[in-house]
Amino acid sequence: MKPKIIVLYVVAVLLVMLGITALSTKVMSNGEETEGFQVMGVTIKYPTTETYIKRKLTKKKKDNKQIDSIVTSIETIVADIEDLPEEETAEEVVVDTTVQKVNVPDFSKIDTSKIQRIAYPENKTEFLAKLKEQFKKSHTRIIHYGDSQLEGDRISGYVRNRLQGIYGGNGPGFIPIKQVYHQLSADVTCTDNWLRYAAFDPTQSRFEHKKYGVFTTLSRFTEPLTVPLDSINVDSLPVVAASFKVGYSKRTYANFRKFSKVTVHYGNTVMPVGVKVFNNDTLIKQDSLKVDSLYHALTINLKQTPTNLRFEFTGKVSPDFYGLTLDSPTGVTLDNVAMRGASGTVFTKLSEPNYSSMVNNLNPDVFIFQYGGNTVPYLKDSLGVTNYCRYVLANVNWVRRKAPEASILFIGPSDMTTSKDGEFFTYELLPYLNEKLKATCLSNDIAYWDMFHAMGGENAMEHWVDQGLAGTDYTHFTPKGTKIISELFFIALYLDLSGSEPQASEMKEQINENGT
Repeated sequence: MKPKIIVLYVVAVLLVMLGITALSTKVMSNGEETEGFQVMGVTIKYPTTETYIKRKLTKKKKDNKQIDSIVTSIETIVADIEDLPEEETAEEVVVDTTVQKVNVPDFSKIDTSKIQRIAYPENKTEFLAKLKEQFKKSHTRIIHYGDSQLEGDRISGYVRNRLQGIYGGNGPGFIPIKQVYHQLSADVTCTDNWLRYAAFDPTQSRFEHKKYGVFTTLSRFTEPLTVPLDSINVDSLPVVAASFKVGYSKRTYANFRKFSKVTVHYGNTVMPVGVKVFNNDTLIKQDSLKVDSLYHALTINLKQTPTNLRFEFTGKVSPDFYGLTLDSPTGVTLDNVAMRGASGTVFTKLSEPNYSSMVNNLNPDVFIFQYGGNTVPYLKDSLGVTNYCRYVLANVNWVRRKAPEASILFIGPSDMTTSKDGEFFTYELLPYLNEKLKATCLSNDIAYWDMFHAMGGENAMEHWVDQGLAGTDYTHFTPKGTKIISELFFIALYLDLSGSEPQASEMKEQINENGT
């Protein structure tokens, strides 16, 4: 078909669509007035000519010059740390177990006074003093809980790499045995008979025992028993073999490619299960898992990062495996715990003894909770916001009671955009939810980072989408946007950990802007 014909066809279609606006009228749909047509009781939304032209002439993009200037500066930092070193051989990937103090960030090209800082409770001085001490320890563990914004080690992975570059540490931390989403931070593959269960998955019935561990998921190589063990003829059950392999990823940050401590977290073992561990096909450990209903950890300490560490299990009934942790003995470990569709209200539904036993073994120093986005589309009024904040606080406090010495930070929801009659705008109750979450956290000894305003505030998401920093679902960040928002959080955290404040010139600028 000739180009001229294609152009004429497109122009004709657009003219017809414009002409249809002249036929559109005001109609009622679900009790609300909108524009369009009603055909056999069905409402078809379509703008009127007046509304369409008015929108085209008057609509203005949100002024994001400030966030654009920050993003432009941060892109340079991101580009620098994204220059990964050339692939290392297995012999070269040896873990340095000394605490490092390297790669101090250079923010000289960034006006840090414009960075969205972390808000702290009234006891800010004490809170920060404790947080700084936790990062000075020989080993600091951070558990980062969140929704689908974290899947694939997004945000967590970037922040982990930045922190390990300053405070030392290696390895990606928590990795599930059964993978359900793309994971770049480590190479873990399992045989096909592994199954995955999640406490936050609405498509699955929760186990009555509620034992999902600290990471809220578990993997098994046999299906769960549906009847008591003593009512089964165990001699008739077949012996099942299953395995998984652990190695470093060639596609991730250099820090994550080095780990010497591999721990298998398991529990609820009701029948004998044998385990063999091979490193490059050499048997290095042979044992049996502990048979009881309690949580246990099987740890393998190595001299260098494995390229092919294989765990083989044989048994008639699988234990519950809560996942792996791939760590080094010193520095920072940051566990990424992504819960697709979750809103941070699953914790109170877990087994307290099971969670407590595992958290005592992991000994986390800091918890980061990142929730709110999944509840935004379903909020109807301010009461819904209040109730949600109350539920979230109850869950955070449930975790805090298991680790009372840990510091807690909360990352609020990003801007999220919806549309009506062809126009994009921030969900109506999102700004109120953000402020309510912040107030709830600060009044309960929880620090709060306002991602919503870090992005630019109300109606900023459309701009992030236009710049290729967020996807066309107007909810999730793109890989590039993930690095930008992660760096914004990291800068805010590091400025507080290092005690940095805006420079005098920046303070003078702030004073002039405030007029005081």
